[in-house]
Amino acid sequence: MLAGVLASLLAGLATAIGALPILVVRKLSDGAQDVMLGFAAGVMLAASFFSLIIPGLDVAQAQGMTKLGAVSLVIGGILLGATSLWLVHRYVPHEHFVLGREGPLALRIRRIWLFVVAITLHNFPEGLAVGVGFGGDDIGKAVALGIGIGLQNMPEGLAVAVALLTLNYSKAQAFLVALLTGLVEPIGGLLGGGAVTVAQSLLPWGLAYAAGAMIFVISDEIIPETHRRGFENHGTVGLMIGLVVMMFLDVMLG
Repeated sequence: MLAGVLASLLAGLATAIGALPILVVRKLSDGAQDVMLGFAAGVMLAASFFSLIIPGLDVAQAQGMTKLGAVSLVIGGILLGATSLWLVHRYVPHEHFVLGREGPLALRIRRIWLFVVAITLHNFPEGLAVGVGFGGDDIGKAVALGIGIGLQNMPEGLAVAVALLTLNYSKAQAFLVALLTGLVEPIGGLLGGGAVTVAQSLLPWGLAYAAGAMIFVISDEIIPETHRRGFENHGTVGLMIGLVVMMFLDVMLG
């Protein structure tokens, strides 16, 4: 559990590391931002399958389930994770850089806090995934997952900070937001790692739940963000690069 918290903390701090270039660069092209967000989506997509769903199936069968029981459990966990994030996105006010404001009372809350909530909603499932990964027995896959999430957090942190700069927030405010949104990941890591450490029978559920939550974020948030400014191909290139990088890490470290 401690390893999961520390790994998710390091992955979260990568968001702030990625935001460091804003201290010298104020403007980033829309195409470059979409490449970086696409990269983040690709890493999360590969991590969802290679580091969460497939290990979840293996763990469920190792615990004595049939193939049908294992796949049914994992499907249930995926749908539960996606539904949880859908409910949060529906009822918690937040704002996206391209898609605009969502959720009740969004028009009454300062924009910077809406951005903080939006990116926090992105990062919590990632921390949860890392924590759950370290709660299992496959440390290699857990390390690959932690590294992959950290890698995708860096371009995401830069994209967040640059977007805030374009909205006339100061460099200090933009960097602080990137840092704060990354720090939610160890909270997710603590909850995920704690749950599966206390009850190993929850491990396949936790892996599937984290995968479903991340896949929801990819489809509902990140990919639409990369397809709103006319740079769909940039986002797709970034996604493919992120996917193969995460697949490589998982195979080599797992």
